[in-house]
Amino acid sequence: MQIGGNAAEAISSGREGVEALIDWFRANWTQLPIGLAVAAGIVLVMLGLRLGGAWLSSRDPECRHWRGVFGRVLQKTSIFFMIIAALDIVATYAAVPGKIERLLGILFTVGFALQGAIWARELILGAISRKAGEDPSETAIGNALAVIRVLVSVALFALAIIVILDNIGVNVTALVAGLGIGGIAIGLAAQGIFADLFAALSILFDKPFKRGDVIKFDQTTGTIERIGLKTTRLRSINGEQVVMANTKLLEREIHNFAGGRMRRSQLPFGLIYQTPPDELEKVVSLAKAAVESRKGCTFVRCSILGFGASSIDFELIFDSRTTDANKLASDRTAVALAILRSFAEHGLEFAYPTQTTFTAAPDGTMILPYAAPAPAPAR
Repeated sequence: MQIGGNAAEAISSGREGVEALIDWFRANWTQLPIGLAVAAGIVLVMLGLRLGGAWLSSRDPECRHWRGVFGRVLQKTSIFFMIIAALDIVATYAAVPGKIERLLGILFTVGFALQGAIWARELILGAISRKAGEDPSETAIGNALAVIRVLVSVALFALAIIVILDNIGVNVTALVAGLGIGGIAIGLAAQGIFADLFAALSILFDKPFKRGDVIKFDQTTGTIERIGLKTTRLRSINGEQVVMANTKLLEREIHNFAGGRMRRSQLPFGLIYQTPPDELEKVVSLAKAAVESRKGCTFVRCSILGFGASSIDFELIFDSRTTDANKLASDRTAVALAILRSFAEHGLEFAYPTQTTFTAAPDGTMILPYAAPAPAPAR
């Protein structure tokens, strides 16, 4: 009898709800078309915004500017959200029955939470693409974008589901605690992978180098071939491929040879101590002429470094307007050959490691360490 009583109460309540809904329609049937027209107008405005977003996105498909990012966000607005948002706005200003108002409120919460997750995902991915500022195939973004999309989508939609459940009256405390513990466990288990992933994103955002750049770290010099999620691959000057973890690579001091428009070269040399000071004064002008004889090279300075064990040490510094290693080697060779020819013409001798021994005769007089030149034969 108790079950039958509950069923009868439910049927009676349902009949009352239907009767209230019919009464509301009878009382507001003249204003109902106006409300539907207002809702349709709101939907049309949102459709216009979505079409505007599609137009902005088509003009900037790679999201190099913020207008492309916002266009991408507006383009992802769903029809379901437009309709539910319009009906909820109209219902706010209309005396609709309580059940319909609660139903529209639940649907709007669901639609707004899911739509907000989509907007946030597109905004984050668009901001990353804008920060990359290059062809995705040429940077880590091309490899990382799929993983980033999955991670961002999982996080945002999980948050949206929690918001939906909380708004419909479900206790989400245990769910939030479980997700937090699961996230910590996954983070600890894959911390190495995540570290290299965030290092790849650091390379993407900070741009210490890009594909095709020649870099040097420690004793390795090579050309960047690929920037992946976990590793960066280089082609060394000896031809072999060098694979380096992104995290370890960023911990080192990196020299990017593609970062400038010219390269500076140092060319040390030494002259013998027997060179007269007047001849030493010619060294700077001769070195400058040798550098300027090579197209693309600029003389910086040539100065005495000090007095070595076997030579008077000089240092020649010049700039080459190139970043190509082969061109730079050709410039150094050409300048060195020009110096050799010029010094030979002016009688300037390069020093090499030597030792001179001085001996004394029994009477104490010094004996020359080299033989005296033989007299010329009489004619």
